[in-house]
Amino acid sequence: MCLSLQVFSMVVFSCIVNEGYINIGSERLLCVFNNNADACNYGVTVGVACFLGSIFFLILDIYFPSISSVKDRRRAVLLDLVFSGLASFLWFVGFCFLANQWQDTSPDELPLAQGSDAARATIAFCFFSILTWTVLTLSALRRFLTGSNTNLFTWQHLDPPQGNARATPYPIANGATIVTTNPYQAPPFTETLDPQKLTQQRPMAPAF
Repeated sequence: MCLSLQVFSMVVFSCIVNEGYINIGSERLLCVFNNNADACNYGVTVGVACFLGSIFFLILDIYFPSISSVKDRRRAVLLDLVFSGLASFLWFVGFCFLANQWQDTSPDELPLAQGSDAARATIAFCFFSILTWTVLTLSALRRFLTGSNTNLFTWQHLDPPQGNARATPYPIANGATIVTTNPYQAPPFTETLDPQKLTQQRPMAPAF
């Protein structure tokens, strides 16, 4: 999913940068979207920002299982949710803006249909980006709600207990807990009894 987001973003800003500007009888470059420089600048800005953001969240997803802090996990999922929702909104605005400007562009402004293919590809991949980022937004929202209701942000993702002991708590009446450990490993905080001390402490039978 992140790879497709990177490809879509690259297509958008590369099409605008490479073929989104034309030169008609002057040294000044004009945007193919109705000669509106804001349209080209918006497409390039959103494309680059979402490309870098997708790389960042790809790295974050790789290191997410190693995050032991509950607060850091919650912040990471929440950040993913906010950024995905914002990216979906920005791509929606960009699609509407670029499509409107392309519709207002007259054929006389593009001699020999120069830049037409790049403009259509930009609009198409803006639409694809809307769908993809919306899917990621819903996925991040599901992860956040699931983590809040179950065990995504609980002790199961914290550091495992030290050693080979498999601790299993069992509550008892007075509120304390009994922890069972590996029967083949000695408990870490037990005292080794000396046989001589046992012999000395053994009660002697009374002599008659």
